[in-house]
Amino acid sequence: MEYQVLSRDGRARRARMKTVHGVIETPVFMNVGTVAAIKGAVSTDDLRAIGTQVELSNTYHLHVRPGDGIVRRMGGLHRFMNWDRPILTDSGGFQVFSLAGLRKIKEEGVYFQSHIDGHRIFMGPEESMRIQSNLGSTIAMAFDECPPSLADRAYVEQSVERTTRWLARCRDELSRLNALPDTINREQLLFGINQGAVYEDIRVRHARAIRELDLDGYAVGGLAVGESHEEMYRILDAVVPELPQEKPIYLMGVGTPANILEAVERGVDFFDCVYPSRNGRHSHVYTNHGKLNLLNAKYELDPRPIEEGCGCPACRSYSRAYIRHLFKAKEMLGMRLCVLHNLYFYNKMMEEIRNAIEQHRYAEYKAQKLAGMAAGE
Repeated sequence: MEYQVLSRDGRARRARMKTVHGVIETPVFMNVGTVAAIKGAVSTDDLRAIGTQVELSNTYHLHVRPGDGIVRRMGGLHRFMNWDRPILTDSGGFQVFSLAGLRKIKEEGVYFQSHIDGHRIFMGPEESMRIQSNLGSTIAMAFDECPPSLADRAYVEQSVERTTRWLARCRDELSRLNALPDTINREQLLFGINQGAVYEDIRVRHARAIRELDLDGYAVGGLAVGESHEEMYRILDAVVPELPQEKPIYLMGVGTPANILEAVERGVDFFDCVYPSRNGRHSHVYTNHGKLNLLNAKYELDPRPIEEGCGCPACRSYSRAYIRHLFKAKEMLGMRLCVLHNLYFYNKMMEEIRNAIEQHRYAEYKAQKLAGMAAGE
């Protein structure tokens, strides 16, 4: 891997990351395909057409179905889903949080009940690395626990200490796997994850501990899980400067366009979130003049595209009235068009962000973007 900062504007940075599966221009939004598919009937050809740089898939879900062994036998995730650009796989650690009623945490790892059929699953640092190695992703995430953002201090301290121990095990196991001759991607990268809920001192202490491991990149996890936006930004202000500035920094599971604009200003490179696809499947679309709900009656006879001047497949060919009709008729094409629009909007916004940083006008761009989206139609 080669990561090079090309331009800075305050703490915001424009960088280029070269990987075995291609170049990533940052800041970047990774389009979320949990089970190796973007919800909303979006193909990998679609992803290429709308400017997607990185696709993100979920280790736990692919382990459960179809099974990482099957993906390996099919040649790895890139071949399986016909995607020739970078893929990041999360570690299964978030499911330690999201499936809290179906798991038990121990030092060796986490015991889950499958959310599909209830069968017992064990995943620890080594298992997560083996699964991700079978998937052959470009970037593997370390296995961690994501404690609730408002958990009490004593629990968070114990959790973070265990996550640090797990990270060292992840590093050692991935190094072993990358040295094997039959490994699908022997250049697989490892990002460590900073945790600590909303406690600045725990977060900073953890950042200082994990940066000593000299990993390929670093993520800030455990945000956007219940805390306020102001708390999120406060944590980023404290933590991002403590992470290696010559390495990529990833804010996991975030977020709204406003969240991304604020985090870029604080030095974050990588983002992912289900919002654009989830909202699109429910007729909610992003524009530079605010978010629209196309099911509203006022769009019944609206001949305009979702947004004038947008180059996405939906806006090039279809009206708000038609897309509204598709939702009312429960036709899948409506969902598909709105998901494509939203992902295009996010990818285009990241391109604008990169350009603004290069031109040293990021503060001006951010202010204009936020004001436009807040104004509404």
